[in-house]
Amino acid sequence: MTTFAPLPHATIPAADEALRAEVKAFLAEALSAMPPEKRARSWMGADPAFSRALGRRGWLGLSLPKRYGGAERGFFARFVIAEELLAAGAPVAAHWITDRQSGPLILRYGTEAQRAFYLPKISAGEIFFCIGMSEPNSGSDLASVRTRAEPLPGGGYRLNGRKIWTSNAAICHYMIALVRTSGTTEDRHKGLSQVIIDLKQPGIDIRPIRDLSGDAHFAEVTFDDVVLPAEALIGEEGAGWEQVNAELAFERSGPERILSSMVLVDTWLAYLKSLPSRSSDDVVLAGRLAAHLAALRALSIGVTARLVAGDSPVVHAALVKDLGTTYEQMIPQAISAALAADPGATPPDALMRTLAYTVSMSPSFSLRGGTREILRGMIARGIGLR
Repeated sequence: MTTFAPLPHATIPAADEALRAEVKAFLAEALSAMPPEKRARSWMGADPAFSRALGRRGWLGLSLPKRYGGAERGFFARFVIAEELLAAGAPVAAHWITDRQSGPLILRYGTEAQRAFYLPKISAGEIFFCIGMSEPNSGSDLASVRTRAEPLPGGGYRLNGRKIWTSNAAICHYMIALVRTSGTTEDRHKGLSQVIIDLKQPGIDIRPIRDLSGDAHFAEVTFDDVVLPAEALIGEEGAGWEQVNAELAFERSGPERILSSMVLVDTWLAYLKSLPSRSSDDVVLAGRLAAHLAALRALSIGVTARLVAGDSPVVHAALVKDLGTTYEQMIPQAISAALAADPGATPPDALMRTLAYTVSMSPSFSLRGGTREILRGMIARGIGLR
């Protein structure tokens, strides 16, 4: 049965688009001393102080109600701000997952007490969440979760297990984890729940994992007899699979799935503009990159419109991520080839360092948030091919 319908054409409302100029001006000043090879980290680069500065300006929790400290502006306002932050290479990783998906998840599935406690702090940039989904030896098979939260007789849970590739766990205050509260791994989607874990609790060990670039924003998190209160459960017990898929729609649909290489593009274009003349091949490549970006941006805006309408566009979000990460990975390859075509050229060191970083990280673009194979399986089911 086909569950996929074409995305309607959508545009960003004028009131939300009006935010763009203010954000651009703020970023031009805030990032003026940051070299492009640092800005290329963008939503993988963390600066808690920068995130708190955004909170003070009211640029976090944009889609959250005012009674919870949010701006009640909706998803398009966040889209505009996210687009400018990512295009400029702002160090947003501390708050990114929190603002993008943890806040909306708590708003949608949390209790009133959870909303009142967490959401104002999220909007202020005072607390950060990481996401506990992937586990050792599970690959992309999210339904094979082994981390267990055993219900305790007097209420609450006893948590044991491990999560891996957890972004920014070392600087986060809380984790929202997908865990098994009943049954066995053979039960697959049944018996899965989501819990909020205070990462300062005893029995939690966070071990950083260093990547090819030398950064250590990933971590392995181990839980050893961690006692969780009953109010740690978010949503319904046993409904974790449905909840986590709705959460992934927030993760997969935004501009971060198309803009990871944009600092490299801007740095390369600045280099081309500095030359007395440009080759026709370079001009054609610049046009191709711009055309692809325009199409992907239109898709991402369409998914945002579905979120505004209250839908859960899981298949459309998977499509945006698949196409978007393919584009992001193509960029460093194309720019490398363009620079190599003129062996007598002397590109600036900043461009070459930015290129080197982006090349080293580009394989991860199609892994984080769901592999290409997983996404294409979801798309196939959505159009009735599975």
